[in-house]
Amino acid sequence: MKKYVAILSDLEMRILEGQYGPGRKLPSVRSAAESYGCSISTVTRAYGELERRHVIYSIPQSGYYVVGKSEDGASDTPCRMIDFSSVLPDADVFPYLDFQHCLNKAIDTYKHQLFTYGNWKGLEKLRHTLVSHLADDQVFTGADRIVMTSGAHQALELLARMPFPNGKQAVLVEQPGYDIYLRFLEAEGIPVSGIARSTAGIDLVELERKFKDGGIKFFYTMSRYHNPLGTSYSTEERKAIAGLASKYDVYIVEDDYMADLGEERSFDPIHAYNRTSHVIYLKSFSKIIFPGLRLGAAVLPERLLETYHAYKLVSDASLLSQAALEVYIKNGMYERHKRKIIRQYTERIQALNEAVERYNAAGVIEVPDIRSGIYVPFKLPLTVNLEQLTKRLASRKISVMSSKRFYLADYLKRDKFLRISISQAQPEQIDEGVKAIIEEVRRESR
Repeated sequence: MKKYVAILSDLEMRILEGQYGPGRKLPSVRSAAESYGCSISTVTRAYGELERRHVIYSIPQSGYYVVGKSEDGASDTPCRMIDFSSVLPDADVFPYLDFQHCLNKAIDTYKHQLFTYGNWKGLEKLRHTLVSHLADDQVFTGADRIVMTSGAHQALELLARMPFPNGKQAVLVEQPGYDIYLRFLEAEGIPVSGIARSTAGIDLVELERKFKDGGIKFFYTMSRYHNPLGTSYSTEERKAIAGLASKYDVYIVEDDYMADLGEERSFDPIHAYNRTSHVIYLKSFSKIIFPGLRLGAAVLPERLLETYHAYKLVSDASLLSQAALEVYIKNGMYERHKRKIIRQYTERIQALNEAVERYNAAGVIEVPDIRSGIYVPFKLPLTVNLEQLTKRLASRKISVMSSKRFYLADYLKRDKFLRISISQAQPEQIDEGVKAIIEEVRRESR
């Protein structure tokens, strides 16, 4: 199965990248088997799967050919804008046909469960499937502690509003941090304070002080592929944060929304190091499949379940989507699609790093060493006017995200940077975009 999945993923990526363009003939089954070092039947199975998904078609006694794009397909529309601002997955790799198949299968399998109100925690079968799925990320839990959510943001809102057993009130957030959540906390009047996080990490002494004296209900953190910094906490930092949570009775809300998008196989989340059930672990499935799915999962400590239920009340995440996701994960489609996305993003990050090395010889911007995920911050000279820079780049049809929006309104110690996202930037655009950014930064910093 692993060999078959690897071959299928490789063929799909080659087609996506244009190595096998529309109408192009694929290698013969025998030739592909020799190339991949596998049996003819394994290649035949992979080709058959691609044909079933309408990616390729066969001509008897001729071979297999790549299907041409439809006239209204996204890939046929020339994209002049270089989009370094969007965090949405690339629409060209959305698994439409796979998920359509899973929806149909879900209706057949769960038809007697999909059209009721359902359990407030979510579809039981999916929650049991997620037990082993989460264990792959070193998150060990039981199905009774998993709650399906309508996106991870729903869980974040509920957790901010509800009381916690420690009786504390304030939410501690990283600065910079997730902009939409920051705006929510400010708009709702929820007590919130910030702690500086840089690409080098976090000051653990300062974090301990805030845990001890700050009346912190929970600390919201993105331990892996932070938005907007793109970096991850070291093993030592994750262990230390887990220990401080237990020592000072402060909860950790660990938003691991990009857990599936990197190549760090040995990364254990904070949840794995905490032995006192002080970590709420959040995972999103929208970033790996498509945003419209709006499904996430929260792993809650047992002592929070009753209060969380009181604030959530009912199941509001689509049962049909949950059932389809269960089928998608169980039959291996999720794992195969994940590998394809990881490969795509890794290649784009590599292209970005190569472009920075090529055009930033003078050190006009500071760029951390990031090899996976989707974000890379470009730290700017203090003399650069962010508003003017973003306008100049927009005039050159380059969309970027300014660092201003990633801070609380009253937080003063701010770095000046651009958050660069590669999720929507096409490989052939990355070099051009990086070159233009460095040109404009040089111009603004004179």
